[in-house]
Amino acid sequence: MQLTISREQISQGLSAVQNVVSARSTLPILSNVLLRAEDAKLELTATDLDVAITSTVQAEVKKGGATTVPVKKLVGIVRELSGSELEIEVDDKNHCAIRCGPSFYKMIGLPAEEFPPVQRLKEDRKVAIPQGKLKNMLRKTAYAVSSDETRYVLNGIFFSLKDHRLTLVATDGRRLALVEEDVDVGEAKQGEFIVPAKTVAELERLLGEVGEVEVRFTENLAAFTLESENGPKAVVQTKLVEGNYPNYRQVIPREAKQRITLVREEFLHALRRAEIMTTEKSNSVKLAFAKNSLTITANSPDVGEARETLAINYKGEELCIAFNPRYLIEPLTALSDDEVYFELIDELSPGVLKVKSPFLYVVMPMRLA
Repeated sequence: MQLTISREQISQGLSAVQNVVSARSTLPILSNVLLRAEDAKLELTATDLDVAITSTVQAEVKKGGATTVPVKKLVGIVRELSGSELEIEVDDKNHCAIRCGPSFYKMIGLPAEEFPPVQRLKEDRKVAIPQGKLKNMLRKTAYAVSSDETRYVLNGIFFSLKDHRLTLVATDGRRLALVEEDVDVGEAKQGEFIVPAKTVAELERLLGEVGEVEVRFTENLAAFTLESENGPKAVVQTKLVEGNYPNYRQVIPREAKQRITLVREEFLHALRRAEIMTTEKSNSVKLAFAKNSLTITANSPDVGEARETLAINYKGEELCIAFNPRYLIEPLTALSDDEVYFELIDELSPGVLKVKSPFLYVVMPMRLA
């Protein structure tokens, strides 16, 4: 294998794939990146056996071939080189020589045949979505994914492609985020699947604001192909979370007694300031709604107290309800709307945060002391 490639191109390819490599893998080959050169392209692939990412970048290929080299070492070399172009040559013993101006490196690689093969998905169930749209949907839901491994079906985002609509849902049992968008889904392409949290994090990182992402899925695998006009093409393929996602519709309150309009930025900053005075033991803030005012208080015996008062348009009866501040701060941070609508029933029922777009967020209250 022999090729010449710009430092910028190989950097883009490596940055797309390097995060998936596990630092504590028991298989040495999983610490390596697969390099495959052919047809004026260099294909870089990394995997942890659950998620595989392939990035394709432009290169001047003099002799095609494939090898694997330690990804962290290669990233370190490329980052520190001062030249703009690299010459890469691999011999039949998988010794990889890298030249860049006065710099020379030789890395000991492993044969490409030892690298776990990436399974090819059938083309039958696929849908195309603008990258910016999917990125926005993931941002509005990913924070609510559960990290409790005993409830593994909640360790990912639920995707539902039905009735010309894409629905994304995430919950950890204490709060639930749901967002919907219209997409072109035919009868034969409908389906539901759960994408693991690690894959969601990679997609959030790789998705851009322009171009399309093609989503393909089978019973146990999904692949996201990211296309853009000038950037590298990337494919993220993942095993899916097995099991049936709970009926999330039944936890959404049917109707509310109070619907309060709040300025998102103002509400968010008041919660952030009040959160400073909470601790792990007393991690709640109390929201007291009275005529045209909202008072947010936090009280920790070990730390002190905080009180924030906001002027709001509220005509209902007085109502006090407590929440974990983090569970309100995270959705408010993910949203970009100027106003949010907070729907409440009483101090023991879930609160619902809504905006004008098809998004809702259900959060369980905490018991008032």
